[in-house]
Amino acid sequence: MLLIPNNIRRVLAAALLPGVLAACGAGGSSSTAQNTVDTPAPGQRTACANNNPLRNPYFGDLHVHTVFSLDANTQGTVTHPRDAYRYAKGETLGIQPFDRNGEATRTTRLLRPLDFAAVTDHAELFGEVEVCTNERDYPLEYNSLECQFFRASPENAFLFFNLLQLGLPLFTLPPELRAIPLIDEIPLSGAGGDVPRLPYCGLNGETCLRAARTPWREIQAAAEEHYDRSENCSFTTFVGYEYSGAPRSFNLHRNVIFRSEVVPDQPPAYQEHTTPEKLWQALSNRCRSEDGCDYLTIPHNSNLSGGLMFEVPDSSRAYAETRQLNEPLAEIYQHKGQSECLNTVGAGMQDELCGFEVVPYDNLSGNRFGGINSGPPKQQDYLREALKEGIRRQNNNGVNPFKYGLIGGTDTHLGAAGLTLEKDYPGHGGASTASAGAEGLTDEIEYSPGGLAVLWAAENSRDSLYAAMRRREAYGTSGTRPIVRFFGGWDLPADMCSRSDYAETGYARGVPMGADLPSAPAAAVGPSFSVSALRDPGLPGSNAQALQRIQIIKGWVENGEKQETVIEVAGDPNNGAGVNLNTCETSGAGFNTLCGVWQDPDFSPDENAFYYARVVENPSCRWATRQCLAAGIDEAACADLDSVPEGFADCCNADFPKTIQERAWTSPIWYSRADES
Repeated sequence: MLLIPNNIRRVLAAALLPGVLAACGAGGSSSTAQNTVDTPAPGQRTACANNNPLRNPYFGDLHVHTVFSLDANTQGTVTHPRDAYRYAKGETLGIQPFDRNGEATRTTRLLRPLDFAAVTDHAELFGEVEVCTNERDYPLEYNSLECQFFRASPENAFLFFNLLQLGLPLFTLPPELRAIPLIDEIPLSGAGGDVPRLPYCGLNGETCLRAARTPWREIQAAAEEHYDRSENCSFTTFVGYEYSGAPRSFNLHRNVIFRSEVVPDQPPAYQEHTTPEKLWQALSNRCRSEDGCDYLTIPHNSNLSGGLMFEVPDSSRAYAETRQLNEPLAEIYQHKGQSECLNTVGAGMQDELCGFEVVPYDNLSGNRFGGINSGPPKQQDYLREALKEGIRRQNNNGVNPFKYGLIGGTDTHLGAAGLTLEKDYPGHGGASTASAGAEGLTDEIEYSPGGLAVLWAAENSRDSLYAAMRRREAYGTSGTRPIVRFFGGWDLPADMCSRSDYAETGYARGVPMGADLPSAPAAAVGPSFSVSALRDPGLPGSNAQALQRIQIIKGWVENGEKQETVIEVAGDPNNGAGVNLNTCETSGAGFNTLCGVWQDPDFSPDENAFYYARVVENPSCRWATRQCLAAGIDEAACADLDSVPEGFADCCNADFPKTIQERAWTSPIWYSRADES
């Protein structure tokens, strides 16, 4: 058995993980113009008994990994797609570590089931792993050196497979000093061509491509089995997968979500489609609306993309239209932190809430591997900056390539869809040290339990939820479940918050989150916006707190300069809410509901702009603080660092906050000047 020393593994992983995977995910787009159908076509399924023309909020997770993702598989995850869906529906899930009899030593269960979910396993290496674990169908390949290594040392197999994907001489690499220069030899887009498959995959990778269809079929079967087609419409699944491009470990991942059970025979993966543009083209070729197939892609945790996620390889109007069509949504929050904004100055003010859950490096290898090939976070990787850049490009060519709605997700690698609790958090990245049975924090301290996607739809069906994604009537949360509505228009009444027909008024006299404002009436002074939020009532064990404040964030470009401003709309940022860091007890006033109406006093009809809302809860204890206190490590214990067990050293790391303010982000509403609307 060939083993790689840990010190070399850290260097090589940081430099070379780009090949195919890292423990993350991503998204894509549809082959047709926007599908806004809110109910299924006749005959496709039983009509839902609960169909609300004013739409309901449905909570779900579109970023879930199971045993078919190599990185989850090699970290001890045995959850299959069917298990992930059972968990999402409320059943108990056993997770690593496992005892000698194969029994799980830990279990987890959602406090509240989800309404929808999608298993999005990494399509890269579907076939390679299938070949190495299926001796009956692939006896020759099963006994190859690479497969023997995979089965004997799964802990190292993730690195091993990624190195071979790049055709690098794994067993002849000298120590660290000669490994480091290889960073600059790794092309940012697969050398402009395909990334080579492993040798046992055969000519043009045909053996592995054929083998990849086995897990892909199982993913489809699990989604079909757990989709409630009855009138109850209790749970919706989507067939999906993750495209996992990560050149030099810079994240270009996208989750691909299909509208229906009609999907390609083969999911286009990074090896053969080394840029998002090639992915979209492949999906367009294989998923045709005339065959009943539609798709969209969702880029995720752009905070770790090293400046690449929002690079524009083609500044043409055609490219902007293609990107906007393919990617109506982006993931603003997940296990690897937030991608909203950095703590930067905008329009003369500091947005202190941008300091929320910031991962302190810029790519997927990060500080876990010594920070090689890693730098500090880059402002251009964050969605607020991308939204402003989209406006700038719209000003230049009339089309916004970054017209993103916003959602959250977990990126769980345990198959634990929707597991977002700070309390008893088991870790999403293969359960970290706990997967090896070691004592300590259950995840890297910079990580979090992740968030949820919320879709406003008439009913809980694939067509209705998919239509909500397409029109961007969606919002993301950091894990709790507040109910948030956001409307904009030229004729919203000032007393809208006190009206019993709030939603009906919003739709009748304005547009919801994710939409474009209609053309301004001749006498319009400026658009008005209304945000309404109902707190997550919480359950015992939930992290949900009372609401503290609602803000609206506006972005625009003035005289060629990007601008932003943050407006307080409702609530009280100085309500005195706090947390006792020795007990995690919370204190201070808050709100069960908040609502506000705001009219833009600085509106210019000549300036394209976007507006989105941010709803913020009172503070509570972060997951790591809870685990530190449970281990007896409080502020007093940190005064003697030598006495703190190694696995809990980060309990005393002042670089990371002890508390968290859970929140929600709505999709923006856009204004376009008259010549572009």
